[in-house]
Amino acid sequence: MARELIKKSQARAFMKRWKLVNTMEKQALRVTSVEEKFNQLAILMISAGQLGWKMKLEDEVREVRDRWNELREVYRV
Repeated sequence: MARELIKKSQARAFMKRWKLVNTMEKQALRVTSVEEKFNQLAILMISAGQLGWKMKLEDEVREVRDRWNELREVYRV
């Protein structure tokens, strides 16, 4: 499988574009109201539930809590 290497100029152009994207993203976040950010978060949380991620997260949280409880018992904290 042959890999193509990019030229320095291509890499610099790539980085320049992503810096521009990041700048624009930060600007958009600055002018977005708290209410709109909250609505966006709510939509993401609903989407996570619909995609079945909530159950996976609950399982992971339970696993982490169990580990912490084991550590507390071992170190008597």
